[in-house]
Amino acid sequence: MNRTREVGALPILVTGAAGSVGAVGRSVVEGLRRRGLPVRAMVRRDDERAQALRATGAEVVVGDLTHAGDIADALDGCARMYFGMGVSAQYLQAAVTVAAVARAYGGLEAFVNMSQLTVSEMDLTSTSESVQQRQQWLVEQVLDWSGLPVVQLRPTVFMENPLFRAGFSSIAKDGTIRLPFGRAKTSPVAAGDVAAVVEEILADPAPHIGRIYELTGPRSEDVAAMAAEISTALGRPVRYADIPLQEWIDDDLRPLGLPDHTFQHITTMARLHAENRYDRKAEGVEQVTGQPPSEVAEYVRKNPSLFSP
Repeated sequence: MNRTREVGALPILVTGAAGSVGAVGRSVVEGLRRRGLPVRAMVRRDDERAQALRATGAEVVVGDLTHAGDIADALDGCARMYFGMGVSAQYLQAAVTVAAVARAYGGLEAFVNMSQLTVSEMDLTSTSESVQQRQQWLVEQVLDWSGLPVVQLRPTVFMENPLFRAGFSSIAKDGTIRLPFGRAKTSPVAAGDVAAVVEEILADPAPHIGRIYELTGPRSEDVAAMAAEISTALGRPVRYADIPLQEWIDDDLRPLGLPDHTFQHITTMARLHAENRYDRKAEGVEQVTGQPPSEVAEYVRKNPSLFSP
């Protein structure tokens, strides 16, 4: 391992770089490269998404986050890393393996972990959360014990999450948002804002080590208020259709064909929304980036194909 370079010139390891929901990892790679920082992007498969990462000037390594040898090879020579992984039945195994390798490596000045906001409401014996949420709570405990220089990020539901993808999909057809939230409030955050937070921390981690940042949108509001914002952005009427939870699961979510683990997670998120567990507003995005989080209307303007007939 060559540690003769200045720390600032050592590569930053970004896992989950190919991205899925919101492509946070890919956006982090692109942002760090725009800053001229060296990046090593770890992907599961060498495909067109990996090629796009190479086009930014990033080094791309292919590996499995559940294989310690792959992680050790990817981490070798790096000074900072971001751990992010999509919702997966293998999440706990992967995260603990990564933490064990990083601890043995001993050369990190920052380990930025993507968790989620529900963790802040959980404890040792809580049972109402999804399997994925429980795993993320456990991973935070492991990282607390590890002695690693950790920064914990806890975003609320992403605007790009299948929960909202399903809910927004009927806007183009009949001008409705179909979700089972009742009058409960929520504060979805744009994946681009979350990526900007990760990028800023990795670029200058020292002020953030040991911190926990909760990341939400600019306000917590019910879906009727969200519909009004979307209506204004589109210039046509959009209304909220409050659907019974089980009907929404059967008619709107199940047709997406999600894996069982992901389906259970999104179903639980829908139920927790209906119980008003997502009525949260936090300042993490602005604390780190100096910019307020994106409005729902901005997401609409950036993704016109999702809302057009």
